[in-house]
Amino acid sequence: MDLNLILEKVIKITKESAKFTKGEFSITEKGSHVNFVTSADLAVQKFLEEKLVELLPNSAFFGEENSKSVSEAEYLWIVDPIDGTVNFSRGISETAISVGLVHNNKPILGVIYMPDKKELYHAVLGGGAFLNGEKIRVSDRDFKNSLFCTAFSLYNKDYAEMCIDIMREVYHDSVDVRRSGSCAMDICYLARGSCELFFEFRVFPWDYCAGIVILREAGGIITDLSGKDIRLDRPCPIIAANTQENHNKLLGIVRKYIKTIPYEEILK
Repeated sequence: MDLNLILEKVIKITKESAKFTKGEFSITEKGSHVNFVTSADLAVQKFLEEKLVELLPNSAFFGEENSKSVSEAEYLWIVDPIDGTVNFSRGISETAISVGLVHNNKPILGVIYMPDKKELYHAVLGGGAFLNGEKIRVSDRDFKNSLFCTAFSLYNKDYAEMCIDIMREVYHDSVDVRRSGSCAMDICYLARGSCELFFEFRVFPWDYCAGIVILREAGGIITDLSGKDIRLDRPCPIIAANTQENHNKLLGIVRKYIKTIPYEEILK
């Protein structure tokens, strides 16, 4: 399979899907007042599922809005139609459409499009990472000169204190902290060298699948809490950095406050 040819078509499809983010939309809760879906999320995902599965016959599709099962198909699309739905619902431009392609459980292609910013990040395995066609690379800043992007486990606030403790320690050892409300965007900012550190305690495969390829192709490090490859069938803590040294230090701080993962849900 020619990944670069597939990539060109995925970019076109992803950009086209952004048309469904324009205009009026409705909002429906998904179990709580902090977790909801808009009609735009559903429309973008429906369009992407139709076009992407058609693009790659026999592939399967796994999106945020149909997250009850993970296919064992050889090729699997993992998609977040709007990462940053809370931002989107309030007219804040920090949102992204995230499309990842997995082959035998290994991410091989990532496209992340930020419609309001007109920023398109993409990468395929072994091909480098790009922003609007220009090659990008992580920065070489050390820990004390780093910006730290993070979040507080929005859907389960019982974990907030651990996240705040981590943020406090990293804040004192680095330049400052940022919270965009979009995991996909934070990973892209790390890949292009705008920040150097990222941690989120509980994120889902559709939040980070595409970003894994983009960040690694830009020279960055991204792992789970054990320092190993990230699973794609369950929520997972994410630790990422521009260099191995910075990743090691951030991972050490995270492990100081989080000994084990207190959640075990599998997406099935």
